[in-house]
Amino acid sequence: MRTDRRQLLLGAGATLALSALPARAAPAADADALIARIAETFLTDYPETATTLGVDKDGRAPLKHRLTDRSIKGQRRIAEHLRGALADIAKLDLKVLDPAMRTHIDVVQASYGNALEGFAFGYGDVAVGGWRNSPYVVVQNVGAFLDTPRMLDSDHQIATPEDGEAYLDRLESYAEQLDGETERLKIAAAKGVTAPDFLLDKCLKQIRLARGGNPAGWDVVTSVANRTAGMEGDFGERAWLLAKDKVGPALDRQIKELERHRARANANPGVWKFKDGDAYYAWALRAGTTTTMTPEEVHQMGLDQLKAIQAEMDTILKAEGYSQGSVGARMTALGKDPRFTFPDNDEGRAQIVALLNDRIADIRKRMPDAFHTLVKGNVEVKRLPLAEEPGAPGAYGGPGTIDGSVPGRLWINLRSTGIWTKYSLPDLAYHESIPGHVWQGEYTFKMPLIRSLLQFNAYSEGWALYAEQLADELGVYAASPAGKLGYLQSLGFRACRLVVDTGLHAKRWTREQAIRWFVEANGSTEDEVQGEVDRYCSWPGQACGYKVGQSEINRLRERAKGALGERYDFKAFNDAVVLGGNVPMTVLGHIVDRYVAERKG
Repeated sequence: MRTDRRQLLLGAGATLALSALPARAAPAADADALIARIAETFLTDYPETATTLGVDKDGRAPLKHRLTDRSIKGQRRIAEHLRGALADIAKLDLKVLDPAMRTHIDVVQASYGNALEGFAFGYGDVAVGGWRNSPYVVVQNVGAFLDTPRMLDSDHQIATPEDGEAYLDRLESYAEQLDGETERLKIAAAKGVTAPDFLLDKCLKQIRLARGGNPAGWDVVTSVANRTAGMEGDFGERAWLLAKDKVGPALDRQIKELERHRARANANPGVWKFKDGDAYYAWALRAGTTTTMTPEEVHQMGLDQLKAIQAEMDTILKAEGYSQGSVGARMTALGKDPRFTFPDNDEGRAQIVALLNDRIADIRKRMPDAFHTLVKGNVEVKRLPLAEEPGAPGAYGGPGTIDGSVPGRLWINLRSTGIWTKYSLPDLAYHESIPGHVWQGEYTFKMPLIRSLLQFNAYSEGWALYAEQLADELGVYAASPAGKLGYLQSLGFRACRLVVDTGLHAKRWTREQAIRWFVEANGSTEDEVQGEVDRYCSWPGQACGYKVGQSEINRLRERAKGALGERYDFKAFNDAVVLGGNVPMTVLGHIVDRYVAERKG
């Protein structure tokens, strides 16, 4: 009976998807209606996004029962929807649109066009309106085995028995997602696309951890059981049966396929090893930076910016009594100073979370000094799930639901407190929460829905790095030279990313070479760097968006200062960048040009 009901719900979702597709007979000038329909189609393709934004209710309630179709058929259907949207946009008379609507259209065209280029390679995971492009369907930081349990526990809200039913429908679909990915893993292997052995070792360790133990104790079971306690429906029991009979066997099938990949894998870390690897990396770099910079240009930019940043660090280090050796070596020594470390236990983890919360509270009070237009900055600090920690980056963050019922999150990796120092954490708080990812994301909530759905890596990460800069400009390090070093080391860290990402994928560096260069150049810990380098192996080009994006925002700021002179307003410029929303770097230039023209009067 439940399966029949689920089929009805899937049918309702499919009907919603079809009704959301742009009507071919719609007037070409009806841009508002068109982008609204494009957004609804996006949500039917990626129902989890509706849950993340808190819009899976009322007419969109069927979406709460569904997950993205990760099979090859599902991916082809998504690509077809992208082509249909672009074809309908082509019918619009762009010349009659106002600047705001033209920006919305530019965002859709850029995002969808880029994604279609990625789908054309026929392998990997393509981010539509997001940042996580990967040549690998499943690896240590990519895959349903990571994404779906976290989403179900953290984002899928349960207030009624119907929400519990939706959870169970999704749990059944989770098994289907795993099998869809396994199918695509086989296709990738046939094309010679296999992750390096060290990434597969990590991935297999994680997915076996997810599979291990009694399914009754799995997070996907206990989450719904605990949150439906007292409700009729036996949700815990039914979740256990689904986990045991469907999810577990699907995980087994995926593990078996990953083991086959491992048997043929080698240690080459870069995508250059693929038949079309150079073309893939060129695309990934364009997607990650929204520029046409070549790998060589990006590599040299990283070296040049690291040199300038470390010159500033050298002055502070000498004043702090660290005068011998390279800047990287001195930062390594500083990182071992007991004044700045945490005990590697639960007490140390609690200290880390407390420090982050303290810095968020402080920077929140300073926001009126940086913006005329303020948002709430609704955020909480959360530890990453244990199964995710081994293969995850150090931290990440983003805004919560549009209605504010679920806060934005700063996810912190606490697999070892040795990853963190007391002088590096404040900067992390500003990057991931306020005025970084959480803060910026909330501005899009006031725009048409499509603008909350589509993001560009260079803008997202460029803004977050610019947010770190804003914190410094607001005086957070006035009495903390070590904190200022943490901020500068963060900038240097992102400059190093330009060098290492291009080194791995264009210059054929080994993993060991990349780790050694990074540790020596920036004074980061090997534990931190090892996870970072592995991330660049599985997300080519993504790490280059940070420094390229921040550099472009600063270039535009200097241009605005020069054009406006005494009329330049620090807070008005920052408003212009966030109120324009998440855009490609070329579109950001147009937004700043309009801001300059308006200020000139």
